[in-house]
Amino acid sequence: MKREKKPFLLVEDFEDSRFMMRRLLEMAGYNVIEATDGEQAVRIAVEARPALILMDLSLPKMDGLAATRSIRQKRGLKRVPIVAVSAHDSDESRAEALDAGCNEYVTKPIDFDRLNDLIQKFLGPKA
Repeated sequence: MKREKKPFLLVEDFEDSRFMMRRLLEMAGYNVIEATDGEQAVRIAVEARPALILMDLSLPKMDGLAATRSIRQKRGLKRVPIVAVSAHDSDESRAEALDAGCNEYVTKPIDFDRLNDLIQKFLGPKA
């Protein structure tokens, strides 16, 4: 019997980036739900209990760092893998994301092969 897979939460305010990432993830066989700002990301994470969160760091209403910190405080979400996604490729940005509770940090444009490797690292091979 095949069990229902938990969705991934894709948090990205820029529509074109969100569309591209969603399509790539869906083509790889993942179920994707979306949030367009940090407040929505926290709310959806609590409701949907995603398997993994891809968190843009530059978001309206609440940035990705604050959203990550908030998600980490919620019951049942402390261990959900959160991958920070940012256009900033600096050691300082990476350290801030990891300190906020992200498990990994990837830069835009997304190297989908690397992202897929990270997904496999966190969740294991797809059944």
